[in-house]
Amino acid sequence: MDRRPISLRSTWREARRLLWAHRAKLSIGFVLMVVNRLSGFVLPGSSKWLIDEVIGNDRMELLMPLALAVGLATILQSTTSYLLSQVISVTAQRAIMDMRKRVHDHVVRLPVRFFDDTKSGVLISRIMSDAEGIRNLVGTGIVMLVGGVFTAVLAFGVLVYLNWRITLVTLVILAVFGSVMAYAFRRLRPIFRKRQKINADVTGRLGETLSGIRIVKAYGAEQREQGSFENGVERLFRNIATSITGVSATTAFGTFVIGVIGVVMVLMGGRAIASGSMTLGDFVMYIFFVGVLAAPIVQMANIGTQVTDAFAGLDRIRELLKHETEDAEDEKRAPLDQLKGDVKFERVSFRYEEDVPVLKNVSLHARAGTTTALVGSSGSGKSTLVSLIMAFNRPDKGRILLDGKDLSELRLKDFRSYLGVVLQENFLFDGTVEDNIRFARPSAGREEVVRVSKIANAHAFIEGFLDGYDSVVGERGIKLSGGQRQRIAIARAILADPRLLILDEATSSLDSESEALIQEGFKNLRRGRTTFVIAHRLSTIRSADQILVLEEGEIVECGTHDELMEVGGRYRELHDQQFQYEQNLFINPGEDFIPEPAPAPKAERRRRTNLNWRS
Repeated sequence: MDRRPISLRSTWREARRLLWAHRAKLSIGFVLMVVNRLSGFVLPGSSKWLIDEVIGNDRMELLMPLALAVGLATILQSTTSYLLSQVISVTAQRAIMDMRKRVHDHVVRLPVRFFDDTKSGVLISRIMSDAEGIRNLVGTGIVMLVGGVFTAVLAFGVLVYLNWRITLVTLVILAVFGSVMAYAFRRLRPIFRKRQKINADVTGRLGETLSGIRIVKAYGAEQREQGSFENGVERLFRNIATSITGVSATTAFGTFVIGVIGVVMVLMGGRAIASGSMTLGDFVMYIFFVGVLAAPIVQMANIGTQVTDAFAGLDRIRELLKHETEDAEDEKRAPLDQLKGDVKFERVSFRYEEDVPVLKNVSLHARAGTTTALVGSSGSGKSTLVSLIMAFNRPDKGRILLDGKDLSELRLKDFRSYLGVVLQENFLFDGTVEDNIRFARPSAGREEVVRVSKIANAHAFIEGFLDGYDSVVGERGIKLSGGQRQRIAIARAILADPRLLILDEATSSLDSESEALIQEGFKNLRRGRTTFVIAHRLSTIRSADQILVLEEGEIVECGTHDELMEVGGRYRELHDQQFQYEQNLFINPGEDFIPEPAPAPKAERRRRTNLNWRS
């Protein structure tokens, strides 16, 4: 992810957008807040009348009206406090919900390459934790902050009216306090920002450890993973301890400021009473209003750090939202009403890292309704080639044509509605078997699910489960074997009824008997569909319309099985190596290691590139 800092101006622009989006409820909240704070002034204001008039001048007839005014103000204050909490808290939760939906919608539309470079824990933290922090912008935090300022200003006005000299000294002290608070917030903001990053790193690593617990235990790496986790939580602890120190310091400084104001008030107020410029009622009222002024000052110090934390979270969310989604320009692209499935590569090159080419000037033509098989050594570029077909990545050079149209100019949403995919590492969601099969087409009924399951040779083992198609597969399908997961993924692809079918080692986890049964289903499935197959078992691709042999990112041979066997090139080498291995495995069942095919020499690859290929 981009680590460049986000400017405060852009973050504040986002904060204003949030405030404006919820302006109606916030307006109600601010009105309730004003009524609440004004009603809170009645009790301290009544002290002057009680002391100077009721007690000092013996006007007992004012006692009952004064008590009623205080009682009504108290009822009004408690009622508005309740309504304020209800209105603002619900608004804050709605804002959090909207932000989470917005960020999630953006994240799932980012290119696949983004997820290759970003930990899932970081993204989860952005969507859940950082969005939670905006409650202090559109919730009680911002309202209390504004309410504190409102109360402080009014209380300060009353204090100026009662004794401007004492209040002038108080103003100087408060100006120093404000400067210190501004400095503290600038120092605390990056600390809060760093905390969420550390938390995301720790969460991401913890998720990886738990997901790969079998590998951890198999290699006895529990202590190593524990050490990694301890280092992470210790960094988090140090960050939190630093922030606690900062927040405590600001709160303590606020308390100190209030104490200094109290000292000034006692010294100057005592002299004012002695000189007759203030009555005893004025002085008691002044004391009450100093408390009214002090409470929001301390409150603002606490809320300020919360708002600072919210701004830091908003920074991180904006940093994520800056990344362009892969379908951001879909509105400018041409719609795809139908797809026949004619695929053509024209001198396509691609690299993940600079100066490390993965595909080099690849040209191929897969006619609509045909099957193209991709074979070659590990790392030769087979999976990268199909990722370009699925538009997970874009070519650095050249172009990919679908029915004669440039793939980069077609709407991805329309194009992928024609795709069906079975990958080597099949992902299942933590739900029922039926839900996982219906993921490709949620509107499908049970009859269709059963039909495709029979084609994928999955119906028998599904019916053997206690709950059948309603059985829960567990996280990532952990309750199923590798072969069972693969057959469910195959059923899912069949249900999608795609025009373009991608099979990346679709039968790698199956036994020979299951594979033979599924191959017949695949034969029916491929009919009329453009299919790309990646397979190490060369026996499964004999019926392919064309076989492409890739080595080091280049197509070195192309033809049917019989044609390539006759040529006696790289495909023949791979075929013979596999045949020899299978024969050895039949004679020596204990052998279970498949040797990695050696890549062809460069000179040999150059010679084979000159073979006459079919289009």
